[in-house]
Amino acid sequence: MTEDDILKGIEEAIVRGDKERSARLVEESLGGVDPLSIIQGGMMPAMEKVGDRFSCGEIYLPEMLMATEAWNEAMKLLKPKMLEAGESIGKIGTVVIGAVQTDVHEIGKNIVATLLSTAGFEVHDLGIDISASKFIGKAEEVDADIIAASAIMTTTMTYQRDILEHLVAGGLRDKYIVLVGGGVVNQKWADEIGADGYGETAVEGVRVAKELLSRRRGG
Repeated sequence: MTEDDILKGIEEAIVRGDKERSARLVEESLGGVDPLSIIQGGMMPAMEKVGDRFSCGEIYLPEMLMATEAWNEAMKLLKPKMLEAGESIGKIGTVVIGAVQTDVHEIGKNIVATLLSTAGFEVHDLGIDISASKFIGKAEEVDADIIAASAIMTTTMTYQRDILEHLVAGGLRDKYIVLVGGGVVNQKWADEIGADGYGETAVEGVRVAKELLSRRRGG
């Protein structure tokens, strides 16, 4: 079996959400294929395909989560090998992400975090019920490029505004790209509170993150 065949097999296993097969193929390939090649040539294309299908409505949340599990199982095997070899996927930016204060919904946020990671971002997932000060404190700690805040309910979306207000009050507004998302959030709300970007879907959120970061860096 050629390297291309191996990478195609890993890609197909992840797209199908077959975590046992994806892990087995990765384990079998580690003796002859570079871990970074496995990620860039098999795993990342798989998640891009899954993201596109999810965005188009060809697959739904269960299939997305199954693919994510397959990705995670493969990464459990690859990360130690990459650390041994001193390799890196190639970080394009750093994101701090979380569900805002009093919001305990995390499925959508988790999908966005996974897709950001597969796209090359270093992701710091704070979890749920995160205050504005915690978002900003973590962003300062890890020298983040982007703060991404999720809100699912109308009663919690106002806390997205709090993050912007805290940044302004602390003289940090221009330091970070602020993205908002969630079931009740829309572009009008993002514009109203002064956020830099909004994604209607997880895939769109990742695209916006990459576009805004590239634009800020003059790309």
